[in-house]
Amino acid sequence: HRPILLEDYHLIEKLAQFDRERIPERVVHARGASAKGFFEVTHDVSQLTCADFLRAPGVQTPVIVRFSTVVHERGSPETLRDPRGFAVKFYTREGNFDLVGNNMPVFFIRDGMKFPDMVHAFKPSPKTNMQENWRIVDFFSHHPESLHMFTFLFDDVGIPLNYRHMDGFGVNTYTLISRDGKAHLVKFHWKPTCGVKCLLDDEAVTVGGTCHTHATKDLTDSIAAGNYPEWKLFIQTIDADHEDKFDFDPLDVTKTWPEDIIPLQPVGRMVLNKNIDNFFAENEQLAFCPAITVPGIHYSDDKLLQTRIFSYADTQRHRLGPNYLMLPVNAPKCAHHNNHHDGLMNFMHRDEEVNYFPSRFDPTRHAEQYPIPPRVLSGCREKVCNLSPFE
Repeated sequence: HRPILLEDYHLIEKLAQFDRERIPERVVHARGASAKGFFEVTHDVSQLTCADFLRAPGVQTPVIVRFSTVVHERGSPETLRDPRGFAVKFYTREGNFDLVGNNMPVFFIRDGMKFPDMVHAFKPSPKTNMQENWRIVDFFSHHPESLHMFTFLFDDVGIPLNYRHMDGFGVNTYTLISRDGKAHLVKFHWKPTCGVKCLLDDEAVTVGGTCHTHATKDLTDSIAAGNYPEWKLFIQTIDADHEDKFDFDPLDVTKTWPEDIIPLQPVGRMVLNKNIDNFFAENEQLAFCPAITVPGIHYSDDKLLQTRIFSYADTQRHRLGPNYLMLPVNAPKCAHHNNHHDGLMNFMHRDEEVNYFPSRFDPTRHAEQYPIPPRVLSGCREKVCNLSPFE
């Protein structure tokens, strides 16, 4: 019999690679499907934003989109009653823009401090590893603002028929900035051209029992057959100087903006016409962050958005490593430069000696100016809970 030796490099390499081929799944949005396509501007919004990819009707930008369920694990059924993630990465000429949202226009909480607690309440019990409704009700009984989101979750839209037949929303409030520095608060809306369709509870049991990946299969099969999913993009805008003139807070993520007083404005259309080539490379390693914007699109003082700006990038660094933005699916398609050097799995070939700014040897790099929101920030330090985080 031939002995197994440590010198059998191919055996050791194969086993070692196999032992390491799984990465941590997302804490939320673990189950997902993605597809590629393009976004095309259909209406002129250049008076609202200087974003290059929105500069004129007819302009097209490559995109990749990831749809997902929120609470449950990577292999869970796609028929569970749960919000659906709707995340779009625009590969623009100025860098990437990540519009990371859901299929419902509001959210459960407005305070990012509560987000980990909310997820813990939704996730399985740490004792039994079963999702238990009493834990969910117990948590949200202390947050009456969550009722608006629950009216969506327990309505028909709580179980979409598939990913093609559901709305998408940016959820948070962003800011559009024109070339002359004028700011407008903005909400983003995606409307499917094939309409919104959903499953009732008994239908979901039948569909899920037949195929627990039914939504992924539907998306993949539809694109392969040439039945390309399409969404229209609409926006709602408010003059940033008028933020305090409404009887609701436009920055409160638990509220919608009434469409009768802030109408939807058409912007463009998105078509998904290409399936991904590799699930791991273009779905598991696909990473989004609301902080990734382009000139002309900025954040607002929406407190939950401000929390997400940090949290999303931080979790991707944990899952994928400090250089996750170098991965092909996450990297900009345009020429780009930064001073991020070294770190785990840094594979970029660089031969320059100046990795700092400013420098008399490279006076123009990073020097381009672009408009930012003109409003002055002010306010009192927030009152926090008296309990120590270690009590």
